[in-house]
Amino acid sequence: MAAIRRAIGLMSGTSMDGIDIAFVETDGENLVRRGPSGFVSYETAFRRWIETGLEDAKSIKTRAERPGALAAIERELSKRHAEAVLNFVSDHKIGKDGIDIIGFHGQTVLHRPFEGLTVQLGDGATLAEMTGIPVVYDMRANDMVHSGQGAPLVPAYHQALAAHVPTKLSNGKPVVFVNIGGISNVTIITGKGDPIAFDTGPGNTLIDQWVSDKAGIAYDAGGSIASEGQAVADVVSRYLAKPFFDLNPPKSLDRNDFTLEDLGGLELADGARTLARVTAEAILKAAPHAPETPSLWIICGGGRKNATIMADLRDGAASSGAKVVVAEDLGFNGDSMEAEAWAYLAVRALHGLPLTWPTTTGCDAPVSGGVIVKPF
Repeated sequence: MAAIRRAIGLMSGTSMDGIDIAFVETDGENLVRRGPSGFVSYETAFRRWIETGLEDAKSIKTRAERPGALAAIERELSKRHAEAVLNFVSDHKIGKDGIDIIGFHGQTVLHRPFEGLTVQLGDGATLAEMTGIPVVYDMRANDMVHSGQGAPLVPAYHQALAAHVPTKLSNGKPVVFVNIGGISNVTIITGKGDPIAFDTGPGNTLIDQWVSDKAGIAYDAGGSIASEGQAVADVVSRYLAKPFFDLNPPKSLDRNDFTLEDLGGLELADGARTLARVTAEAILKAAPHAPETPSLWIICGGGRKNATIMADLRDGAASSGAKVVVAEDLGFNGDSMEAEAWAYLAVRALHGLPLTWPTTTGCDAPVSGGVIVKPF
């Protein structure tokens, strides 16, 4: 039996709104004890600075490059993650001496899977030194060395959680975990083999960009703006006709692969409503990639709070008799799940267990990964 480790996971996702942090006790396999979690928001100025870094990142040719402002952003980002950890362990009286490992995602600024190139800002050595805790970071790179796309990595954790889904809900059929972050991704758990996983399309990113550009609002809280508009069918069709949707999984996206260009001159509410429909329909298009029709869709991530997206998902899934629930309906935490996953993955990395499979990223064989650093 593998040793049980106490781990902290840190996630800063494509929405770039802050740091999710979670504490997990796990053996990196079937045992998962979820502990406290939290969120540290980025102020608008820092979020905008990261956005400028995304432009700088477009010129990157090798993973070590940090052109423009990226080196400075990485230093500040690493410092903020360290402060988040120290405040978290203090607030929850965990005691940093009792933490075995930190799983550090960092901030993705470039993801070009077909070029074998992915870049996450975040210096694991700085984080280890500032916290006094060993760190596993850069967990996507080794997958790419083995011909994988470097994403998604959360499926390993979804598979562990699937064991806690009541049989009466799954009915022996595939269960789909859906994360609606900046980009949406799914993990299909069949119970008969390795998980199947891939990005499905835009999540919240386009909606956030749209309401920010049109109204100076960071995001469509609760889907309230979208609820006042009408989905424009021909625009939805244009998005869903993109070549990405014809690709077989595994497949992954960069946040810049979809843009607002197809929205044209729509007004605020109609644009938000149309994008919500795109997000939902793109997710449901994952169903044919399961070995049989899924019985249950479990929605995680910030997008589960958008009532308009959720209504579209429920309507679409109902046509095949499937149920759509949010993570909390099953006792999970949809806000902290990715941070929990990074804690879980860090322990798997310590134990040399696979983080990815051919069915999740397209790697040649199941492969572990991550760079492990200890405090100086």
